[in-house]
Amino acid sequence: MDSSSTAPLRVAYTLEQCWHDSPGGTAIAALRIARELKRDRELAGEIDLHQVAGKHAAVPPPIFRPEGSVAMLPLARPLLYETWTRFNWPKVEAVIGPIDVAHATGLIPCGTSAPLVVTVHDVAFVHSPEKFTKHGARSMQRSLDVIERRAARVLCPSQATIADCRELGFSDEQLRFVPLGVDVVTATAGEVDHVVRRFDLPERFVLFVGTLEPRKNLRRLVDAMRRVGATTPLVVAGAGGWGDERERVDEALTGAPVDVRFVGTVTDAELRGLYAAATVFAYPSEREGFGLPVIEAMAQGTAVVTSRGTSTEEVAAGAAVLADPFDVDDIARAVLEALDRAPEMVAASRARAGELSWTNAARATADVYRELVG
Repeated sequence: MDSSSTAPLRVAYTLEQCWHDSPGGTAIAALRIARELKRDRELAGEIDLHQVAGKHAAVPPPIFRPEGSVAMLPLARPLLYETWTRFNWPKVEAVIGPIDVAHATGLIPCGTSAPLVVTVHDVAFVHSPEKFTKHGARSMQRSLDVIERRAARVLCPSQATIADCRELGFSDEQLRFVPLGVDVVTATAGEVDHVVRRFDLPERFVLFVGTLEPRKNLRRLVDAMRRVGATTPLVVAGAGGWGDERERVDEALTGAPVDVRFVGTVTDAELRGLYAAATVFAYPSEREGFGLPVIEAMAQGTAVVTSRGTSTEEVAAGAAVLADPFDVDDIARAVLEALDRAPEMVAASRARAGELSWTNAARATADVYRELVG
């Protein structure tokens, strides 16, 4: 597109998930791609991004806070999600004016009269509805049905998610592969020293990062760490999650000694420091759409353990030790192997992280916008 002779594409870009109790990787991905769509020189003048969300009095935590202004619709969640999926209303055009494309960056398709793009990170609720609240699983299934009918394009961060969507009836014309990126910013010595002192970390430890929810598989990882031995702690960083998952993890802590330390939500700098300080990053999730923590850990040169046969194996691309996420003994075996091989895995981790970028993710996203107006 010749930006000197053609008006920029006006894009509505939803960021409602930034206000969720546990925004997670979907919010991070949406924010990073928005940042690159605004800053990338190749896209300058071509994309006019307008951020949209529901009605909110408070601002999200800093790590999930959008850059720039966010136009707010008159309805708050959960009513907003209900009316978006049931009535295609309120339309985002009501608060930002005419647009060329609407992009719903979470699973809930926004109300719009423009061509609709939706990012579908994963469909774990279809495979394992028991891992979600009944209301949540029903709402997500209804959203998926609406997306299949209304979305002109569906962006998927992994080939695993594309395969899932294809099996659910989405057409090849709708589906586009847009892998996510990673901030390749090496933790400073000060950032590492800060987390070591703040959380009283030992020289060797295993790290887990993620929201406490059933599919993240933290309970099996805790059992595996019992087999690894109490001298190697497991440090858990991330939001509290939903339901009674923390209580169930606490139940798993009974019995033979295991050292598990919960540090809660951390800042971007602290997260970098934790990844860099960890001997091994363990992420044996049952199912993911991409698995951002895997590539974030690799960006710090950390040895990674993740799940065989999932999108995280795809993301790791041969640079991680793989385990069966449903086999506690195999997870323990993989952690022990990674602890032993950690120094030799540094180069492979960094190399894989260098292959993914948010700039490429933003450019691939912009390509989809252009498809719909070209």
